[in-house]
Amino acid sequence: MANQLVAQEVTFAGKAGQLKAYVAHQGGGAPRPAVIVVQEWWGLDDHIRDVALRLANEGYFAVAPDLYSRLGHQVTKDPNVAGELMSKLAPADGVDDLLSTVAWIKKQKEADGARIGVIGFCMGGSYAMALPCVSKDIKAAAPFYGEVPGDDQLRNLNCPVFYAYGENDGWITRADVDRLAAALKKFNKRGEVKIYKGCSHGFFNDTRKDVYAAGEARDAWGKAIALFKENLGA
Repeated sequence: MANQLVAQEVTFAGKAGQLKAYVAHQGGGAPRPAVIVVQEWWGLDDHIRDVALRLANEGYFAVAPDLYSRLGHQVTKDPNVAGELMSKLAPADGVDDLLSTVAWIKKQKEADGARIGVIGFCMGGSYAMALPCVSKDIKAAAPFYGEVPGDDQLRNLNCPVFYAYGENDGWITRADVDRLAAALKKFNKRGEVKIYKGCSHGFFNDTRKDVYAAGEARDAWGKAIALFKENLGA
């Protein structure tokens, strides 16, 4: 009999107060490798919860922390509001909340704290790229169309990376993506940068029919899961 999927809202301590998170995993059995799911600028919405559920079905202990916990747990579909929310979250505070998430994962009996990965999209892609540059606890990272840290940070990258980018992205520059690919080689870091032709920023989000690209999203997801299986197990 297959293990039953467990999905629930949790709260745990962060530096600035209580963090809310959505957690999904298959109950029972040995502790599972964990994957942190980092939200887009819209907030901890149904799409991000769905990504967590997909990871749980792949055998991971998935945790999607609400990085807007500091801002009252807001969720929006309005890009103007989303932009305001993102601008109110200092990058250092977002990283702190992700480090608090790592610490919480390590205390969970259902999770294997020695095997933690991260995936993120848009704003979350930026954090999924930044986190493994400051934390040795992250063993694999799959940033989707996020900002690329400076080379001074990339030289400290602690894990293999799969970075997904849409050719027609209007937010993240191709020059920065090319710089990431060059930095991986320069600093002898394991990783892949894949540029999806004809795709826009947000092409993985299947709730946004204006930008969603089904085939490319499936390919990118498959590469992310392959990265996690190779480096985290499950």
